[in-house]
Amino acid sequence: MCIPYDGACEGWTHPFARTLHVGDLLILQGLDPKDYNTTYPNSDIIVFHEAANPQTLVVHRIVAADDINGTLYFHTKGDGNGIRWPAAVTPQQYDTYPIEPSEGVSQNIIVGRVLFRIPWIGNIVLLMQTPAGIITVAIIIALLLIVEFVAPVLKKKPITATEPAKQA
Repeated sequence: MCIPYDGACEGWTHPFARTLHVGDLLILQGLDPKDYNTTYPNSDIIVFHEAANPQTLVVHRIVAADDINGTLYFHTKGDGNGIRWPAAVTPQQYDTYPIEPSEGVSQNIIVGRVLFRIPWIGNIVLLMQTPAGIITVAIIIALLLIVEFVAPVLKKKPITATEPAKQA
């Protein structure tokens, strides 16, 4: 996800830009649902399970909230989806299908709100989910083992006839 302030957010950007990008490590905080800030455009960015596929996590900003029979439902908008944040969002512009049901994101599927991000570190996690990433990590581990255990053995000098043997 990218918040485009002055054009498209393509590729790597400055690590302190006020944006979220694929590859950022997000630090989350779980809250009581009534404590989420719903005052758009300074509302909380939340992480929740996608309704159609609970294994998928979605990161969107809260734009409104409704209390339906004692359960809070949050309407969201991805900052990079359609209109440019922080422009005003109408109910017709809320993110809906397939991201969430039309009533909004239920408080029951929210993981937490984004406290802050650590740029680029999440790319390591993304890399680990690919075959190339797993092979790369295996090679790095093998090289570290060689450096730690094999290299010291190879560096030891053998005792020769001209050198006196050391007494223990």
